[in-house]
This record gives sequence, C-alpha cells and structure tokens, in this order.
Amino acid sequence: MNDPQSLHDLSYEELEQFITADGIKAVHAHSLWRLLHWDASLLEMESCQNLLGPLRRWIEEYVGEDKRFFLDHPEQVADIRSSDGMTRKFLLKLRDGQTIETVLMGYDGRHTACVSTQVGCAMGCVFCATGQMGFTRHLRPGEIIAQVLHVQRVLRRDYGKRLRNLVLMGMGEPLHNYDAVMRAMSVMADVRGPSLSTQRITISTVGVVPAILRMAEEKAPYNLALSLHGANQAQRSALIPVGKKWRMEELLDACRTYNQKVGKGIFIEWTLIAGANDSPEVARELAELLRGIDVHINLIPLNPTEGFAGTATATQAGLQFQKILRAAGYPVTFRQRRGIDVAAGCGQLKSERTKLTQSSAEKLQPAQSAPN
Repeated sequence: MNDPQSLHDLSYEELEQFITADGIKAVHAHSLWRLLHWDASLLEMESCQNLLGPLRRWIEEYVGEDKRFFLDHPEQVADIRSSDGMTRKFLLKLRDGQTIETVLMGYDGRHTACVSTQVGCAMGCVFCATGQMGFTRHLRPGEIIAQVLHVQRVLRRDYGKRLRNLVLMGMGEPLHNYDAVMRAMSVMADVRGPSLSTQRITISTVGVVPAILRMAEEKAPYNLALSLHGANQAQRSALIPVGKKWRMEELLDACRTYNQKVGKGIFIEWTLIAGANDSPEVARELAELLRGIDVHINLIPLNPTEGFAGTATATQAGLQFQKILRAAGYPVTFRQRRGIDVAAGCGQLKSERTKLTQSSAEKLQPAQSAPN
C-alpha cells in the first residue's frame, strides 16, 4: 500500500482523477471539492448524507486515518482571545506533533486570517520570534489550507461570517516554500471552492529575489508584501540577515520587474524600531530609495520579543516618519496593531508555550546527585 495522501493536498484535477479511477463519475468531484473547501467539512456522516451513494461509499472506504487518504485537520492546542475581542490566536498541532500559529483578526465589516507556511523560519530576522527559533520544515499545501479551513469553521460557528481576506504573514517565509504556497493559494482562489478573491490574498516575503522574479514571470495574481525595514544595505542586513545574500540593488530591480510584468504595486512593510530605522533621515533615505517603484508603505510598530532588545518607535516619531514619506508622494498607512496581549506576532505564542513546556519538564526532572 502506498503512503496515505491528504485530500487537502490535491488539486481539483487530481481529485477528479482519483475518484474516476475508482469508477466514480467525474461530476461527483465537484460535490466533494465543495464539501472539503467551501463547507470546510471534515466529512462527518452528517455532512455527507446529501452525497450520492457511490461517492459516499468511496469516502467510507478510502478516507480516514490509516486509509488511502486522510484529512488535514490540525488539533487546536490553544485559542487565545485579545481583550478587545478583535483577535484570536490559534496554536495548532500537526500530524507529526509540530505546532504552528494561525491568527484571526477582526476589522469593521471583515475578517482576515494570517496563516503560517513553515514550521519555524530560516530567514533569521532578528526582531521576529519565528526567526529566533530557527527552521524545522516546510508545510505541505494541505497544512496551509487546513489553517484557512479552521478559521472558516470558527467564523461560521462563532460569528456567522465567512472569511474575506487572507495574508501569508505567519510563521515562515512563504517564498521559501514557493510551490506549496502557490498550490495552496490556487485552491483558496478556486471559484468551485473557497472562492477567495486573488485581490484579497497577500503573500509576504523578506526579499527572496528568485521567487519574486518567478512570481513576475508567472504573473501570480496575488498581492505581494515586501518586508524591507532598512533604507540601505547595512541597515537592512543588520535586521534581516538574508539581505546579505540578495543585496538591495538586486532586490529593488526584482521589485521593478514585478511592477512591470504583473502590473501591480507592492506593499512595503516597515517595522518601526526606536533608534534603528525611525529617524527623519532614514525616512528621507527611504523615499529616495523607492523612487520610481509602485509601492504602498505600511508602517508597523514593533512587536516586542524576548530575543530582541529593541523597542517600538514613539508615536510622535512614527507620525513624523509617515509625514515625510507622504510629502515625498507615497501612500503611507499605519497598520492597526492587533492582538498584542495574545502574542499575535508570528512565532510568539509557540515560543511562549515551548518555554512553558520546557520549564515544566525541568521541574519534573529528579534532582542530580552531587559528585563524590
């Protein structure tokens, strides 16, 4: 018997091929696909009762633990809610025991899911809790999709709503896991399933230049957000080590190519860190650096982490930074801070839970005998 596969890893065409090979008519693929991705069903008996007999019997025979196909349905380890009720952070356990974070953020009239694409991260950004924990592995497409479906079930059950916006800004570097991410997003945008608008899906990167160029060549229809954080090579490399691999000139050239080939602007993400990248001089340098590139700049107050000594920029300094960029002709917004009290910055909840687990384990260890 071949290793079991996740139904959530499959494209529509692959799902159709599998069921037709087992004698099920191709038309039934649509019913199963919709059940999996629009209804976010776990294929319980009740949710399958309206399916025609042949498809129902196929599911009973082939789908389940220790069967030919399984469902990506991570266990919810934690559901932490912010004091303002607008943010919920989920810690989800995968089949191999690894944990990832998914965040649900509420805004006026809409909800946004922030999902992870890797367990840990290899980019090593100094102010990021995920970067501080290092890289473990990539997520499969189904594991990325499963996070969105988890949020969909929560939204339907607790708020009577559906998801409108999706950002890949959780744990991991999405463009380091390019194929799985693009496969998962094609499912999210499929009109036969989740039907999320590509205009409402944003993929974040710290600047993986070859993957940005690949997005440009493939004319990937999703929004691109670039975590820049430095206005020159030295400043950026000090905060984002991968900046030493793909230098500023190379990165900006990739951004221009993306503008030209995809015909879309780029969101520039700028974490404001007191004394590091928030001065009026840096703002003017940034304005000159981005000249001629179609961008929208998002200013983000730093989310403190234990592994980084920096602090968030004072409000007045941040407003001055914004004013200089606006005067230079750029659209600039402050991103609304969400979930500070629930460790909503990527990797923070997992990091805190890991430390608690390690601390508890250490307390349970028997006392060591003193050497003779």
